[in-house]
Amino acid sequence: MADQYTNSKVQPKDYRSGWVIALIIAGTGLTLSIFYLGAEIALGIGFKKAIWAFGISTFILSLLCLATTRIGNRSRFSTYMILYFSFGKQGAKILNFVFGIVLLGWFSVTLELLSVAVADTALATFNMVVPHWPIIMVMGALITVTTIYGIQSLERLTNIGVPFLALFLLYVYYVSFQDGMSFSQIIDFVPEEPSLTLFEAVAILVGSTVFLPVFIADFSRFTTNDKHSLIAVLGILLGSPFALYFSAVPAIQTGEVDIIKIMTKFDLVLPAFVLLFLSTWVTNSLNLFSAALAFATIKTRWGYKKLTLIASFFGIAFALMGITAHFFVFLNALGVLIPSISSIYMVHFFWIKKQRYELEEVQDWDYSALLSWGVASGVAFCTYLELFQLTHAYFVDSFLVGGLIYIFLNRKQIKRLSK
Repeated sequence: MADQYTNSKVQPKDYRSGWVIALIIAGTGLTLSIFYLGAEIALGIGFKKAIWAFGISTFILSLLCLATTRIGNRSRFSTYMILYFSFGKQGAKILNFVFGIVLLGWFSVTLELLSVAVADTALATFNMVVPHWPIIMVMGALITVTTIYGIQSLERLTNIGVPFLALFLLYVYYVSFQDGMSFSQIIDFVPEEPSLTLFEAVAILVGSTVFLPVFIADFSRFTTNDKHSLIAVLGILLGSPFALYFSAVPAIQTGEVDIIKIMTKFDLVLPAFVLLFLSTWVTNSLNLFSAALAFATIKTRWGYKKLTLIASFFGIAFALMGITAHFFVFLNALGVLIPSISSIYMVHFFWIKKQRYELEEVQDWDYSALLSWGVASGVAFCTYLELFQLTHAYFVDSFLVGGLIYIFLNRKQIKRLSK
């Protein structure tokens, strides 16, 4: 499986249990960026509203994933090959380039956040000033080596990393109550000047992981059957709120967003470093894996390993340039561009292709899909800027408008196939 099935169907010899895939997906929730978001939102709107935000965002994402994970399992193609069928061979290259850049953005943000955390650890523990750039380069190289070996390597990494990270978060949660607020005080916590509304918090959380319903096919294509593809969604349904909750409580206890500063107050700086190291390794291996798959549909003659190395080079370069300064703008852009893609390829797979994909049937362009995506993104951008409103949730606007326009443009074909 040297090429990780970049342009072909996964074969039965490489199928995996849904529980294995769920653990890999859960690893996407145990990240520096998610810890940061959980802390920021809890301190921004208060504990009770934060719990609502965590629950609503997880429900929205899990609902979408229940459909798209089955597409990956039944087609056995990666997300980027699935887009070939719904957007056409050339049209999909446009989207896959966007996806590749999005994934490299996440790769870079996570690397940069790690460099800040490591520098803070060195200063707090050894009174040493460590520049960020060598941390970014060394960690980027380690992640690249792991990712080159594909799904088997990710499986082994998450089997070790995810349980350790979960146990450590539970321990931090326990320690935070020893000399801090009581549980009832945590529940009643509300900031004096809230910096976010509940809607804004949900929008940020959905924006931060809205790519998952689209990209989950990269992993669910390896699951044994439909039942196991649905089990894989538990990685989101359980993993995401777990990470958000167990980062929110220590943040409220300390009043800090920076995880190293939180751990400093609990005298857990060195264990926290191990936590950050493992979480970054797991998450960024997943990001780089998916980025390489995206670019593989553009440069079809380039091997998986070569594409991984090139993607890693640019991801490290973005981190060195300081992409994190635009973190929230980046998340909001995802909420505008990506949701409609999942609704379009869901309609295409279930209603137009009747759950059957054959490579010889791929067209060069599907203008109805591209037009639907373009209009949906434009509408979502307008509702994000509040020029007008539809559902009052721009990522929902993107999803609904994209799907409805695509259905309208293909109504004759859908009606004919339904007979």
